[in-house]
Amino acid sequence: MNKKTIATLILAVSTTALAQKQIPPEGAPAKAFNVPAHESYTLPNGLKVTLVPYGIIPKVTVSLTVNGGSINEGSNHGGVASVTGDLLKEGTATLTPEQLADEAARMGSTLDVNVTDDQTTAQLDVLSEFGPDAVRLLSDVLQHPRLPESELPRLKNDMLRQVALGSSRPQVIALMHFRKILYGDHPYSVVLPAEAEVKAITLSDVKTYLSGNFNPERSHLYVAGKFDTAAVKKSIADTFSKWPKSGTPWKADLPTPKSSRVLDVTDRPGAPQSTLIIGLPVPPPTSPDAIPLLVTNALLGGSFNSRITANIREQKGYTYSPNSQISRRYHDAYWAETADVTTQFTGPSIKEIFGEIDRLKTGPPAGPELKGIQNYLSGLFIIQNSSRGALITQLQYVDFQGLGEDYLKTYVSKVNAVSPADVQKMTGDYLKPDQMTIVVVGDKSKITDQLTPWSTQ
Repeated sequence: MNKKTIATLILAVSTTALAQKQIPPEGAPAKAFNVPAHESYTLPNGLKVTLVPYGIIPKVTVSLTVNGGSINEGSNHGGVASVTGDLLKEGTATLTPEQLADEAARMGSTLDVNVTDDQTTAQLDVLSEFGPDAVRLLSDVLQHPRLPESELPRLKNDMLRQVALGSSRPQVIALMHFRKILYGDHPYSVVLPAEAEVKAITLSDVKTYLSGNFNPERSHLYVAGKFDTAAVKKSIADTFSKWPKSGTPWKADLPTPKSSRVLDVTDRPGAPQSTLIIGLPVPPPTSPDAIPLLVTNALLGGSFNSRITANIREQKGYTYSPNSQISRRYHDAYWAETADVTTQFTGPSIKEIFGEIDRLKTGPPAGPELKGIQNYLSGLFIIQNSSRGALITQLQYVDFQGLGEDYLKTYVSKVNAVSPADVQKMTGDYLKPDQMTIVVVGDKSKITDQLTPWSTQ
Protein backbone atom coordinates (compact mmCIF):
# COMPACT_ATOMS: atom_id res chain seq x y z
CA MET A 1 0.00 0.00 0.00
CA ASN A 2 1.59 3.28 -1.10
CA LYS A 3 1.81 6.44 0.98
CA LYS A 4 -0.89 8.19 -1.04
CA THR A 5 -3.39 5.38 -0.40
CA ILE A 6 -2.55 5.34 3.31
CA ALA A 7 -3.00 9.12 3.53
CA THR A 8 -6.36 8.87 1.77
CA LEU A 9 -7.54 6.19 4.18
CA ILE A 10 -6.38 8.19 7.20
CA LEU A 11 -8.22 11.26 5.88
CA ALA A 12 -11.38 9.23 5.27
CA VAL A 13 -11.29 7.70 8.75
CA SER A 14 -10.61 11.08 10.35
CA THR A 15 -13.43 12.73 8.42
CA THR A 16 -15.84 9.96 9.41
CA ALA A 17 -14.80 10.20 13.05
CA LEU A 18 -15.18 13.99 13.00
CA ALA A 19 -18.64 13.70 11.46
CA GLN A 20 -19.62 11.23 14.14
CA LYS A 21 -18.34 13.54 16.88
CA GLN A 22 -20.42 16.39 15.50
CA ILE A 23 -23.68 14.50 16.16
CA PRO A 24 -24.81 15.73 19.59
CA PRO A 25 -26.14 13.21 22.09
CA GLU A 26 -29.84 13.16 22.86
CA GLY A 27 -30.67 15.43 25.77
CA ALA A 28 -31.62 14.00 29.13
CA PRO A 29 -35.22 14.28 30.34
CA ALA A 30 -36.03 17.71 31.73
CA LYS A 31 -35.70 17.94 35.50
CA ALA A 32 -38.21 19.66 37.72
CA PHE A 33 -37.13 22.83 39.48
CA ASN A 34 -37.25 22.48 43.25
CA VAL A 35 -37.66 25.74 45.09
CA PRO A 36 -35.11 25.88 47.94
CA ALA A 37 -36.57 25.50 51.41
CA HIS A 38 -37.70 28.93 52.52
CA GLU A 39 -39.51 30.73 55.30
CA SER A 40 -42.27 33.30 54.92
CA TYR A 41 -43.92 35.40 57.60
CA THR A 42 -45.63 38.75 58.08
CA LEU A 43 -44.69 41.54 60.48
CA PRO A 44 -47.40 43.16 62.65
CA ASN A 45 -47.41 46.21 60.35
CA GLY A 46 -48.29 44.03 57.35
CA LEU A 47 -44.85 43.72 55.70
CA LYS A 48 -44.41 40.27 54.16
CA VAL A 49 -41.00 38.60 54.42
CA THR A 50 -39.54 35.63 52.51
CA LEU A 51 -36.13 34.18 53.43
CA VAL A 52 -34.48 31.75 51.01
CA PRO A 53 -31.14 30.20 52.05
CA TYR A 54 -29.64 29.42 48.64
CA GLY A 55 -26.31 28.46 47.11
CA ILE A 56 -22.75 28.30 48.42
CA ILE A 57 -21.40 31.58 47.04
CA PRO A 58 -20.91 33.97 50.00
CA LYS A 59 -23.35 36.60 48.72
CA VAL A 60 -26.92 37.54 49.55
CA THR A 61 -29.55 39.58 47.72
CA VAL A 62 -31.93 41.76 49.73
CA SER A 63 -34.87 43.02 47.71
CA LEU A 64 -37.98 44.95 48.69
CA THR A 65 -40.91 45.14 46.28
CA VAL A 66 -43.74 47.65 46.66
CA ASN A 67 -47.02 47.19 44.82
CA GLY A 68 -46.97 50.59 43.21
CA GLY A 69 -45.68 51.67 39.83
CA SER A 70 -46.42 53.93 36.90
CA ILE A 71 -50.11 52.94 36.80
CA ASN A 72 -50.47 54.58 40.23
CA GLU A 73 -49.19 58.01 39.19
CA GLY A 74 -52.61 59.53 38.72
CA SER A 75 -53.79 61.65 35.80
CA ASN A 76 -51.44 64.35 34.53
CA HIS A 77 -48.55 63.07 36.64
CA GLY A 78 -46.75 60.86 34.13
CA GLY A 79 -43.14 60.11 35.07
CA VAL A 80 -43.48 60.74 38.80
CA ALA A 81 -43.01 57.04 39.69
CA SER A 82 -39.70 56.82 37.80
CA VAL A 83 -38.48 60.14 39.18
CA THR A 84 -39.35 58.93 42.67
CA GLY A 85 -37.37 55.75 42.08
CA ASP A 86 -34.35 57.83 41.04
CA LEU A 87 -34.70 60.13 44.06
CA LEU A 88 -34.66 57.14 46.43
CA LYS A 89 -31.01 56.67 45.46
CA GLU A 90 -30.16 60.25 46.48
CA GLY A 91 -29.54 59.63 50.15
CA THR A 92 -31.48 59.24 53.39
CA ALA A 93 -32.20 61.50 56.36
CA THR A 94 -28.80 60.59 57.82
CA LEU A 95 -26.82 59.75 54.66
CA THR A 96 -25.86 62.06 51.81
CA PRO A 97 -26.02 60.61 48.28
CA GLU A 98 -22.26 60.05 48.40
CA GLN A 99 -22.45 58.35 51.81
CA LEU A 100 -25.28 56.11 50.63
CA ALA A 101 -23.27 55.06 47.59
CA ASP A 102 -20.18 54.48 49.74
CA GLU A 103 -22.14 52.39 52.24
CA ALA A 104 -23.49 50.17 49.47
CA ALA A 105 -20.01 49.89 47.94
CA ARG A 106 -18.58 48.89 51.34
CA MET A 107 -20.85 45.85 51.19
CA GLY A 108 -19.84 45.05 47.63
CA SER A 109 -22.94 46.43 45.94
CA THR A 110 -24.78 49.37 44.46
CA LEU A 111 -28.36 50.33 45.23
CA ASP A 112 -30.68 49.45 42.36
CA VAL A 113 -34.22 50.81 42.11
CA ASN A 114 -36.46 49.58 39.29
CA VAL A 115 -39.94 50.90 38.47
CA THR A 116 -42.41 49.00 36.28
CA ASP A 117 -46.09 49.44 35.45
CA ASP A 118 -47.18 47.72 38.64
CA GLN A 119 -44.29 47.62 41.09
CA THR A 120 -41.20 49.34 42.45
CA THR A 121 -38.23 47.25 43.61
CA ALA A 122 -35.20 48.39 45.62
CA GLN A 123 -32.37 45.88 45.82
CA LEU A 124 -28.85 45.28 47.14
CA ASP A 125 -26.64 42.29 46.31
CA VAL A 126 -23.94 42.13 48.99
CA LEU A 127 -21.31 39.89 50.53
CA SER A 128 -22.90 37.46 52.97
CA GLU A 129 -21.38 39.03 56.08
CA PHE A 130 -23.22 42.27 55.28
CA GLY A 131 -26.71 40.74 55.00
CA PRO A 132 -28.02 42.42 58.20
CA ASP A 133 -26.41 45.73 57.19
CA ALA A 134 -28.07 45.55 53.76
CA VAL A 135 -31.45 45.07 55.45
CA ARG A 136 -30.83 48.15 57.61
CA LEU A 137 -29.70 50.24 54.65
CA LEU A 138 -32.67 49.25 52.50
CA SER A 139 -35.01 50.02 55.40
CA ASP A 140 -33.45 53.46 55.76
CA VAL A 141 -33.82 54.16 52.05
CA LEU A 142 -37.50 53.20 51.99
CA GLN A 143 -38.55 54.76 55.28
CA HIS A 144 -36.38 57.88 55.44
CA PRO A 145 -35.53 59.05 51.91
CA ARG A 146 -33.72 62.38 51.71
CA LEU A 147 -35.53 63.47 48.49
CA PRO A 148 -33.24 66.44 47.76
CA GLU A 149 -35.13 69.02 45.71
CA SER A 150 -31.81 70.19 44.27
CA GLU A 151 -31.53 66.93 42.31
CA LEU A 152 -35.03 67.10 40.84
CA PRO A 153 -34.17 69.26 37.77
CA ARG A 154 -31.32 66.91 36.82
CA LEU A 155 -33.45 63.80 37.13
CA LYS A 156 -36.29 65.38 35.18
CA ASN A 157 -33.88 66.38 32.40
CA ASP A 158 -32.58 62.80 32.29
CA MET A 159 -36.13 61.56 31.87
CA LEU A 160 -36.90 64.14 29.20
CA ARG A 161 -33.90 62.93 27.21
CA GLN A 162 -35.14 59.35 27.53
CA VAL A 163 -38.60 60.41 26.38
CA ALA A 164 -37.15 62.27 23.39
CA LEU A 165 -34.95 59.32 22.44
CA GLY A 166 -37.75 56.80 22.83
CA SER A 167 -40.21 58.92 20.86
CA SER A 168 -37.84 58.89 17.89
CA ARG A 169 -37.46 55.11 17.75
CA PRO A 170 -39.89 53.28 15.47
CA GLN A 171 -40.10 50.32 17.85
CA VAL A 172 -41.26 52.58 20.70
CA ILE A 173 -43.64 54.48 18.43
CA ALA A 174 -45.21 51.19 17.34
CA LEU A 175 -45.55 50.01 20.94
CA MET A 176 -47.16 53.29 21.96
CA HIS A 177 -49.79 52.92 19.24
CA PHE A 178 -50.33 49.23 19.94
CA ARG A 179 -50.81 49.72 23.70
CA LYS A 180 -53.14 52.67 23.15
CA ILE A 181 -55.38 50.66 20.83
CA LEU A 182 -55.51 47.71 23.24
CA TYR A 183 -55.90 49.59 26.52
CA GLY A 184 -57.57 52.88 25.62
CA ASP A 185 -57.45 55.23 28.62
CA HIS A 186 -56.17 52.64 31.09
CA PRO A 187 -52.68 53.42 32.51
CA TYR A 188 -51.28 50.31 30.80
CA SER A 189 -51.64 52.22 27.54
CA VAL A 190 -48.86 54.64 28.54
CA VAL A 191 -45.41 53.66 27.28
CA LEU A 192 -43.72 57.06 27.77
CA PRO A 193 -44.90 60.00 29.88
CA ALA A 194 -45.78 63.25 28.14
CA GLU A 195 -43.03 65.85 28.06
CA ALA A 196 -45.27 68.49 29.67
CA GLU A 197 -46.12 66.14 32.55
CA VAL A 198 -42.46 65.42 33.28
CA LYS A 199 -41.61 69.12 33.26
CA ALA A 200 -44.44 69.78 35.72
CA ILE A 201 -43.29 67.25 38.36
CA THR A 202 -42.66 68.87 41.75
CA LEU A 203 -41.20 67.55 44.97
CA SER A 204 -44.70 67.75 46.40
CA ASP A 205 -45.87 65.33 43.67
CA VAL A 206 -43.10 62.91 44.63
CA LYS A 207 -44.03 63.03 48.32
CA THR A 208 -47.71 62.55 47.51
CA TYR A 209 -46.88 59.55 45.34
CA LEU A 210 -44.68 58.07 48.07
CA SER A 211 -47.19 58.54 50.88
CA GLY A 212 -50.00 57.12 48.78
CA ASN A 213 -48.19 54.01 47.59
CA PHE A 214 -45.24 53.12 49.80
CA ASN A 215 -46.31 51.38 52.99
CA PRO A 216 -45.61 48.00 54.64
CA GLU A 217 -48.96 46.46 53.73
CA ARG A 218 -48.12 46.86 50.04
CA SER A 219 -44.54 45.59 50.40
CA HIS A 220 -42.69 42.27 50.38
CA LEU A 221 -39.08 41.82 51.51
CA TYR A 222 -37.09 38.96 49.94
CA VAL A 223 -33.69 37.73 51.13
CA ALA A 224 -31.97 35.02 49.07
CA GLY A 225 -28.48 33.59 49.15
CA LYS A 226 -26.04 32.57 51.85
CA PHE A 227 -26.73 34.45 55.09
CA ASP A 228 -27.01 34.21 58.86
CA THR A 229 -30.75 33.66 59.27
CA ALA A 230 -30.94 34.71 62.91
CA ALA A 231 -28.96 37.92 62.32
CA VAL A 232 -31.00 38.87 59.25
CA LYS A 233 -34.31 38.21 61.01
CA LYS A 234 -33.20 40.38 63.94
CA SER A 235 -32.22 43.18 61.56
CA ILE A 236 -35.61 42.96 59.84
CA ALA A 237 -37.42 43.12 63.18
CA ASP A 238 -35.27 46.02 64.42
CA THR A 239 -35.73 48.16 61.30
CA PHE A 240 -38.77 47.29 59.21
CA SER A 241 -41.03 46.78 62.24
CA LYS A 242 -40.73 50.52 62.82
CA TRP A 243 -42.33 51.28 59.43
CA PRO A 244 -45.73 52.77 60.37
CA LYS A 245 -48.82 50.93 59.22
CA SER A 246 -50.26 53.77 57.15
CA GLY A 247 -51.29 54.76 53.66
CA THR A 248 -53.78 53.13 51.34
CA PRO A 249 -53.84 49.38 50.64
CA TRP A 250 -53.05 48.24 47.12
CA LYS A 251 -56.00 47.85 44.79
CA ALA A 252 -55.78 46.46 41.28
CA ASP A 253 -57.15 48.52 38.42
CA LEU A 254 -57.77 45.77 35.89
CA PRO A 255 -58.05 46.80 32.23
CA THR A 256 -60.48 45.59 29.61
CA PRO A 257 -58.23 45.33 26.56
CA LYS A 258 -59.79 45.43 23.11
CA SER A 259 -59.53 42.56 20.69
CA SER A 260 -60.33 43.90 17.23
CA ARG A 261 -58.93 44.12 13.72
CA VAL A 262 -57.33 47.54 13.47
CA LEU A 263 -54.69 48.61 10.95
CA ASP A 264 -52.69 51.54 12.36
CA VAL A 265 -50.00 53.06 10.12
CA THR A 266 -47.53 55.76 11.12
CA ASP A 267 -45.63 57.44 8.29
CA ARG A 268 -41.83 57.45 8.50
CA PRO A 269 -40.69 58.84 5.15
CA GLY A 270 -37.57 57.27 3.72
CA ALA A 271 -37.49 54.44 6.25
CA PRO A 272 -35.62 51.41 4.86
CA GLN A 273 -37.61 49.16 7.19
CA SER A 274 -41.13 48.86 8.50
CA THR A 275 -41.63 48.10 12.18
CA LEU A 276 -44.51 45.69 12.81
CA ILE A 277 -46.42 44.79 15.94
CA ILE A 278 -49.26 42.34 15.42
CA GLY A 279 -51.22 40.96 18.35
CA LEU A 280 -54.22 40.76 20.65
CA PRO A 281 -55.15 40.15 24.31
CA VAL A 282 -54.83 36.60 25.65
CA PRO A 283 -55.74 34.97 28.99
CA PRO A 284 -53.85 36.25 32.07
CA PRO A 285 -51.11 34.38 33.97
CA THR A 286 -53.70 32.91 36.35
CA SER A 287 -55.49 31.07 33.52
CA PRO A 288 -55.07 27.27 33.28
CA ASP A 289 -54.20 27.91 29.63
CA ALA A 290 -51.30 30.26 30.48
CA ILE A 291 -48.54 27.62 30.31
CA PRO A 292 -49.90 25.87 27.19
CA LEU A 293 -50.02 29.33 25.59
CA LEU A 294 -46.37 29.95 26.52
CA VAL A 295 -45.41 26.70 24.80
CA THR A 296 -47.50 27.62 21.76
CA ASN A 297 -45.89 31.05 21.58
CA ALA A 298 -42.37 29.60 21.76
CA LEU A 299 -43.13 27.20 18.91
CA LEU A 300 -44.86 29.82 16.79
CA GLY A 301 -42.57 32.83 17.13
CA GLY A 302 -41.01 33.06 20.58
CA SER A 303 -37.75 31.17 20.05
CA PHE A 304 -34.95 31.12 17.50
CA ASN A 305 -36.23 27.78 16.16
CA SER A 306 -39.83 28.98 15.93
CA ARG A 307 -41.90 28.74 12.77
CA ILE A 308 -42.31 32.46 12.08
CA THR A 309 -38.59 33.03 12.60
CA ALA A 310 -37.71 30.16 10.26
CA ASN A 311 -40.10 31.54 7.66
CA ILE A 312 -39.47 35.29 7.45
CA ARG A 313 -35.87 35.28 8.68
CA GLU A 314 -34.18 32.08 7.58
CA GLN A 315 -36.12 31.16 4.45
CA LYS A 316 -37.19 34.51 3.00
CA GLY A 317 -34.78 37.01 4.57
CA TYR A 318 -37.47 39.64 5.18
CA THR A 319 -36.11 40.49 8.63
CA TYR A 320 -33.20 39.78 10.93
CA SER A 321 -34.77 39.50 14.37
CA PRO A 322 -38.49 38.71 14.50
CA ASN A 323 -39.91 37.65 17.83
CA SER A 324 -43.22 36.94 19.49
CA GLN A 325 -43.96 37.15 23.18
CA ILE A 326 -46.70 36.98 25.75
CA SER A 327 -46.38 40.30 27.55
CA ARG A 328 -47.77 40.17 31.09
CA ARG A 329 -48.90 42.61 33.76
CA TYR A 330 -51.12 42.07 36.80
CA HIS A 331 -53.79 39.55 35.73
CA ASP A 332 -53.38 40.79 32.17
CA ALA A 333 -51.54 39.60 29.06
CA TYR A 334 -51.31 40.05 25.31
CA TRP A 335 -49.61 38.12 22.53
CA ALA A 336 -47.63 40.08 19.96
CA GLU A 337 -45.27 39.38 17.08
CA THR A 338 -42.74 42.16 16.47
CA ALA A 339 -40.35 42.55 13.55
CA ASP A 340 -38.39 45.18 11.65
CA VAL A 341 -38.87 44.08 8.03
CA THR A 342 -37.41 45.40 4.79
CA THR A 343 -39.83 48.00 3.41
CA GLN A 344 -40.55 46.15 0.17
CA PHE A 345 -41.56 43.04 2.15
CA THR A 346 -43.93 44.72 4.61
CA GLY A 347 -47.08 43.19 3.17
CA PRO A 348 -45.54 39.77 2.46
CA SER A 349 -44.26 39.62 6.05
CA ILE A 350 -47.74 40.16 7.48
CA LYS A 351 -49.08 37.51 5.12
CA GLU A 352 -46.49 34.97 6.24
CA ILE A 353 -47.07 35.70 9.94
CA PHE A 354 -50.79 35.09 9.56
CA GLY A 355 -50.04 32.10 7.36
CA GLU A 356 -48.00 30.44 10.09
CA ILE A 357 -50.78 31.03 12.61
CA ASP A 358 -53.30 29.47 10.25
CA ARG A 359 -50.99 26.52 9.55
CA LEU A 360 -50.67 25.78 13.26
CA LYS A 361 -54.41 26.18 13.68
CA THR A 362 -55.21 23.60 11.01
CA GLY A 363 -52.63 20.98 11.98
CA PRO A 364 -50.82 20.08 15.22
CA PRO A 365 -47.03 20.22 15.31
CA ALA A 366 -45.01 17.06 15.00
CA GLY A 367 -43.90 15.44 18.24
CA PRO A 368 -40.15 16.05 17.77
CA GLU A 369 -40.72 19.74 16.92
CA LEU A 370 -42.79 20.24 20.07
CA LYS A 371 -40.33 18.29 22.20
CA GLY A 372 -37.49 20.54 21.09
CA ILE A 373 -39.48 23.60 22.18
CA GLN A 374 -40.35 22.00 25.52
CA ASN A 375 -36.70 21.18 26.19
CA TYR A 376 -35.79 24.75 25.35
CA LEU A 377 -38.39 26.21 27.74
CA SER A 378 -37.52 23.75 30.51
CA GLY A 379 -33.82 24.52 30.27
CA LEU A 380 -34.44 28.25 30.08
CA PHE A 381 -36.60 28.09 33.20
CA ILE A 382 -33.87 26.33 35.18
CA ILE A 383 -31.32 28.93 34.03
CA GLN A 384 -33.70 31.73 35.04
CA ASN A 385 -33.70 30.36 38.59
CA SER A 386 -29.97 29.79 38.86
CA SER A 387 -29.01 33.00 40.66
CA ARG A 388 -30.14 34.84 43.78
CA GLY A 389 -31.65 37.77 41.94
CA ALA A 390 -33.34 35.60 39.33
CA LEU A 391 -34.89 33.38 41.98
CA ILE A 392 -36.25 36.44 43.80
CA THR A 393 -37.69 37.73 40.52
CA GLN A 394 -39.55 34.44 40.06
CA LEU A 395 -40.87 34.49 43.62
CA GLN A 396 -41.96 38.11 43.22
CA TYR A 397 -43.86 37.21 40.06
CA VAL A 398 -45.60 34.23 41.65
CA ASP A 399 -46.57 36.20 44.75
CA PHE A 400 -47.77 39.23 42.81
CA GLN A 401 -49.91 37.21 40.42
CA GLY A 402 -51.16 34.94 43.20
CA LEU A 403 -50.07 31.77 41.40
CA GLY A 404 -49.45 29.72 44.53
CA GLU A 405 -46.54 27.80 46.02
CA ASP A 406 -46.70 24.96 43.47
CA TYR A 407 -46.30 27.12 40.36
CA LEU A 408 -42.50 27.00 40.26
CA LYS A 409 -42.38 23.35 41.37
CA THR A 410 -44.76 22.16 38.65
CA TYR A 411 -43.79 24.52 35.82
CA VAL A 412 -41.41 22.13 34.02
CA SER A 413 -43.80 19.17 34.25
CA LYS A 414 -46.69 21.29 32.97
CA VAL A 415 -44.60 22.55 30.05
CA ASN A 416 -43.72 18.98 29.11
CA ALA A 417 -47.32 17.82 29.49
CA VAL A 418 -48.51 20.07 26.65
CA SER A 419 -49.49 17.92 23.69
CA PRO A 420 -49.51 18.71 19.95
CA ALA A 421 -53.31 18.82 20.15
CA ASP A 422 -53.07 21.36 23.00
CA VAL A 423 -50.89 23.63 20.86
CA GLN A 424 -53.35 23.44 17.99
CA LYS A 425 -56.23 24.19 20.36
CA MET A 426 -54.46 27.20 21.96
CA THR A 427 -53.81 28.63 18.51
CA GLY A 428 -57.41 28.20 17.42
CA ASP A 429 -58.91 29.45 20.68
CA TYR A 430 -56.78 32.54 21.22
CA LEU A 431 -54.59 33.53 18.24
CA LYS A 432 -57.22 34.79 15.81
CA PRO A 433 -55.81 36.87 12.93
CA ASP A 434 -59.18 38.50 12.21
CA GLN A 435 -59.13 39.99 15.73
CA MET A 436 -55.53 41.14 15.75
CA THR A 437 -54.37 44.74 15.83
CA ILE A 438 -51.75 45.50 13.17
CA VAL A 439 -49.43 48.43 13.85
CA VAL A 440 -46.97 49.52 11.17
CA VAL A 441 -44.35 52.29 11.31
CA GLY A 442 -42.81 52.84 7.89
CA ASP A 443 -42.72 54.77 4.64
CA LYS A 444 -46.38 55.15 3.64
CA SER A 445 -45.52 55.99 0.05
CA LYS A 446 -44.00 52.52 -0.35
CA ILE A 447 -46.17 50.35 1.88
CA THR A 448 -49.76 51.63 1.53
CA ASP A 449 -50.59 49.37 -1.43
CA GLN A 450 -48.96 46.41 0.32
CA LEU A 451 -51.29 46.89 3.31
CA THR A 452 -54.52 46.97 1.30
CA PRO A 453 -55.52 43.36 2.16
CA TRP A 454 -55.56 44.29 5.86
CA SER A 455 -57.12 47.73 5.60
CA THR A 456 -60.16 48.31 7.80
CA GLN A 457 -61.28 51.41 5.92
